Amino acid sequence: MSETTMPAETNVRRTVRVDLAERGYDIVIGDGLIGEAGERIAALFPGARVAIITDETVATLHLPAFTASLDAAGLGHETFLVKPGEPSKSFPVFEDLCDRVLGAHFERNDVIVALGGGVIGDLAGFVAGVVRRGMPFIQVPTTLLAQVDSSVGGKTGINTAQGKNLIGLFNQPALVLADTSALDTLAPRDFRAGYGEVAKYGLIDDPTFFAWLEQNWQGIFDGGPERIEAVAHSCQAKARVVAADEREGGMRALLNLGHTFGHALERAVGYDGALLVHGEGVSIGMVLAHDFSVELGICPKEVATRVREHLSTVGLPTHMSDIPGQLPGTAELMRYIAQDKKVSRGALTFILTRGLGCSFIEKGVNPAAVEDFLERQRLVP
Repeated sequence: MSETTMPAETNVRRTVRVDLAERGYDIVIGDGLIGEAGERIAALFPGARVAIITDETVATLHLPAFTASLDAAGLGHETFLVKPGEPSKSFPVFEDLCDRVLGAHFERNDVIVALGGGVIGDLAGFVAGVVRRGMPFIQVPTTLLAQVDSSVGGKTGINTAQGKNLIGLFNQPALVLADTSALDTLAPRDFRAGYGEVAKYGLIDDPTFFAWLEQNWQGIFDGGPERIEAVAHSCQAKARVVAADEREGGMRALLNLGHTFGHALERAVGYDGALLVHGEGVSIGMVLAHDFSVELGICPKEVATRVREHLSTVGLPTHMSDIPGQLPGTAELMRYIAQDKKVSRGALTFILTRGLGCSFIEKGVNPAAVEDFLERQRLVP
């Protein structure tokens, strides 16, 4: 991929394979896939009943087309609605969904479908992983963040008072259908939040892709052929990492660039989407990770400036001060960071960087240095 031009191929359908041997699966990317879902599901699971887990907002926008495709394929189905937003990733909602799916007499060889964004995918995947000791499930992500990140790789789970995504399991889907036309229904803020995860793939290890994003981001936002290309490229990047390190024993942790800071900020606002959504937290977190790397003397300052400027250009928040309201104190933020999933034997682990697209895993980071850095960052206007 060059820095300024599109590849010659701009097919309306792109397929990315997640290579996990007998548990491998396809990510199909393109416009109109929700209307084809029934046919594709029936090909994988002929005669199965489909338990659709979705939220009230997505149901209004996409459920009629999805259920019509199931009807056309002769697949029985039942829908289970939850409220939209991060609060649905909770024990009470999880327990209720398990009971409702069992009460509707779904069997082990039936299929659970996650129709929605990252919250729905995480929640439905967790339900599928435990109901009847495991049912197959399919991801139909309807947000940019879910299409390029959370629907791929098998991470599922819920939040607790202790932190984000601390209860869950790895459960790979059987298929991912990323209908890029569904992205046209997103609010601009939600689309921008998803773009933060797209930019992340460039910042991890692909500076050429980041440079291409700097030149082509407007086409992605406008729904041009750049959009399918960006989604496909992001999925290819994540598929490579997942195939090499499915359960995050090593390099997969690089996908958490910006997430240690970002998750702490989400927890700090009580997962209130009116104040901060996940992709916005990741955007601020990636800038913080680059700035902290500059402070440690391992990353050029101009790289951190370039990252902040691009994320700001597309409309994403880049400073802690961009979050409305009053954040808790630095000591409280450090308590949230100490609950991060990458903490090992009490030692903090961060994804840091030596330059654009040169991220790495740093274990045993000095908590005092992080606390001092955050305290000063809180004062940046």
